[in-house]
Amino acid sequence: MPNQIHYEVFRRAGARGGWNLLEVVASRDTAIKLAQTLMAEEKATGVKVVKETYNDDTGDFLTLKIFEEGHNSVSIPANAEDAPHALPCFKPDDLYSYHARATIARLLPDFLARNKVTVTELIHRADLLEKLEATGTLYQHAIQKVAVAQAASTTTGVQQIIKSLNDLATKAFHRVYRDQRQGKFPDPRPDQFAILAAKLAGQGDAAYLFNGALARHLKDATGWDEKVFRLITVMEDAPQEDMPRKLVLSSVDAMVAEVLGGSSALRDLLGQAENLAEMLRRLVDLFLGKVKPDMGEGLAQLARHFAADDLPEARTAIANRIVAEFKANKRLCPDSLVEELKALRSIANSIVLGVGKYLSHEDLVGAFTLRSERLVHPEVLGEYLDGAMPDEKVERMLFVEDNIIGAKNKRTLATMTLPLLTSAPFDNQFQDAKLPLVKRLQRLANLQMRIRRCGFIEETRAEMCEKLDRLAMAVEARGRLLDAIKARPTNHVEKATTLLKLATQSVFTEPLLAAKAREMILGYLSQPGFLSGYLAQLPRDEDHPPDSEKAMSTLMADLNKAGITAETGLKSIAA
Repeated sequence: MPNQIHYEVFRRAGARGGWNLLEVVASRDTAIKLAQTLMAEEKATGVKVVKETYNDDTGDFLTLKIFEEGHNSVSIPANAEDAPHALPCFKPDDLYSYHARATIARLLPDFLARNKVTVTELIHRADLLEKLEATGTLYQHAIQKVAVAQAASTTTGVQQIIKSLNDLATKAFHRVYRDQRQGKFPDPRPDQFAILAAKLAGQGDAAYLFNGALARHLKDATGWDEKVFRLITVMEDAPQEDMPRKLVLSSVDAMVAEVLGGSSALRDLLGQAENLAEMLRRLVDLFLGKVKPDMGEGLAQLARHFAADDLPEARTAIANRIVAEFKANKRLCPDSLVEELKALRSIANSIVLGVGKYLSHEDLVGAFTLRSERLVHPEVLGEYLDGAMPDEKVERMLFVEDNIIGAKNKRTLATMTLPLLTSAPFDNQFQDAKLPLVKRLQRLANLQMRIRRCGFIEETRAEMCEKLDRLAMAVEARGRLLDAIKARPTNHVEKATTLLKLATQSVFTEPLLAAKAREMILGYLSQPGFLSGYLAQLPRDEDHPPDSEKAMSTLMADLNKAGITAETGLKSIAA
């Protein structure tokens, strides 16, 4: 989700008056016009507009002064002038904002999970707030965490911030207690929420009261799936009028997003999974709006609405959760790197279908790159390669390369793969005369083809291919394969056919060994009588004589597979 931005308008009264916050608005132009109006109407001796940008990663605000005007100047140190405010919130209503609720969710995950409630339910139910206050240590610890974080970026002391936060929270708690006692929170039946929304729409505290009614409606739900089902039911009965409908949809969307943002709630909704890979598959299916047979009624309804592109905040919560899980240290399949890589590719192929307004391509690539980085760690790869033959180690590394992303990760993997190709065990394996010579050469050629297709940089691929080609030349020279074919007591047609068969079966590496074989093939093609001899050795019977055109076409195809162009082949063939 992009960083949230708002603009705060401050005014100063009197020659040396302090700055007082007057208004908080979402529009830069509106904020500056308001400040200019205050000065024009002489309602302030000084004004300034401060841009506040909320950082989702740190939970802090970045403060930047964008406008100031005044009749007199007050000397204030620059570092104090633009310092962030000591408090993230100024009044009880601020605790109901998106970022305040997100902060509460991070501070009190265990309390919320234990009581199976969302943040919105907590801050609208007197019984839950009383229970939170009664925890004592937990409640104060949350206050202290916020205070320490704020004090790190201000000149205000921690104790002063703690006192201010306690006062603010107490006011918010007492407001809910008072409204609960006075019966301000409605308690409608499920089919009456549309009427309630129509009644509240347009009021200043409409969202506060409507969310309070939703919290009471969910109080006796038996689990997370039932809560989701109840919320979806309220949403589906939303009125058609613009303002009441917006009130219902935004409130339900926010509460469903809070449900999906909690680890405990998601585990209950999605069910027990064998590993993180399976859990992510279920998350991706939900995000894409796929209804599965094992889904609860509430979750199935939610998936259908996701498929219809409803509930944008809830879908964003799922998208953020998917990205966060990919960035986490936990392995997808801790018992097998092969299964881990297969799962990574499978999930990537699925989630890419959901890239768009809720899930950015950049975030997804970043998450997959980070997870790939953890998989190319020497300890992980060492365990994966343990016990494998030298050639199998290279092939396993190429399998890893095919399933990870990120240029840096590919370079890291390449630096670990090249020593395997240049090691003595690798050379010894292919120089072992106990193994069939053709099989050894074919294995080298196949490894070379895999390397040519891989994602290593061109220079690295070239170096690896050259190493394999030099080794193949040495293996062939020691085994004398080509010399043995040349020495056979057979005609040049059979020798050429034998070499072509080996070439089409990928026995020769490029460029040196394959070039040596092609030179021999062309030499046999140019021998007098090759074409007539080639046609003569074709199978024949009285009813179906050899088709010379088809035979030539087959020969040209084999030459092409061996790397000899049709033009070169035709020029070389002797009648």
